[in-house]
Amino acid sequence: MSTTAPLSAAAIRRQMLAEFWFYFRQNRGAVAGLFVFILLVLIAIFAPLIAPHGAATQYRDALLLPPVWQEGGRSEFLLGTDAVGRDMLSRLIFGAQYSLFIGIVVVSIALVGGIFIGLIAGFFRGWVDTLIMRVMDVILAFPSLLLALVLVAVLGPGLTNAMIAIAIVYQPHFARLTRAAVMGEMRREYVTAARVAGAGNFRLMFKTILPNCLAPLIVQATLSFSAAVLDSAALGFLGMGAQPPAPEWGTMLAEAREFILRAWWVVTFPGLAILISVLAINMMGDGLRDALDPKLKRS
Repeated sequence: MSTTAPLSAAAIRRQMLAEFWFYFRQNRGAVAGLFVFILLVLIAIFAPLIAPHGAATQYRDALLLPPVWQEGGRSEFLLGTDAVGRDMLSRLIFGAQYSLFIGIVVVSIALVGGIFIGLIAGFFRGWVDTLIMRVMDVILAFPSLLLALVLVAVLGPGLTNAMIAIAIVYQPHFARLTRAAVMGEMRREYVTAARVAGAGNFRLMFKTILPNCLAPLIVQATLSFSAAVLDSAALGFLGMGAQPPAPEWGTMLAEAREFILRAWWVVTFPGLAILISVLAINMMGDGLRDALDPKLKRS
């Protein structure tokens, strides 16, 4: 009689990763979004090597030059220049660093804070849950961009304050999602068994329950990443986010407003960068949802 040897932890992880990739690649849009996101990351990492010029380098003999394929364009400025003679392509490349940095910082702050708040609310319930959720409801009652604008107005314009404001606005989404997942897991038998075995509250929350709540949080983090990029660009456009001469895409749009009619490229290319980045991350988030949610997995 033959017996099957149990799989090792490494083999189980490989099997789970293979299953994840199988379901993820069924969504071709998600795969395309993943490749675009990887390309964005590589551009941000190697920006000093890729960019043909410095982000703040000005060429006074090349003000508002059109792209190279348009009459009057020059080969050293492939996407043209802005009103003070800075290379558009170089500023777009360095702007990818700002977008990734903003997304990572905002999602990290919102995710950590939301998980902690949601765990406490879902685990202890009672008046603690009621108090925390009412505060979250108050935050969610305001439009996210409007609330972020108010917070930045209080804290002061700047990229750091903009990231803090956006993270505060997104935190309730993670808190409510974590709370719902924790409340569902609390009724499972493995939690009861761990409690009977003598596990304390801290171990139950962070070692037993939290690992089983991560799938929806990963999807929410991906979607919040793209929303953070979009909101930071909106704050930059309104003059409340990154300040000139930072090559942040929203700030670039704000600087180019008065040249919309006579120099289309100074507005079009930063807008396209925002559009492509946000669309790619959202498509990747849809694929993650399909791959991580058992109800959505296709056979």
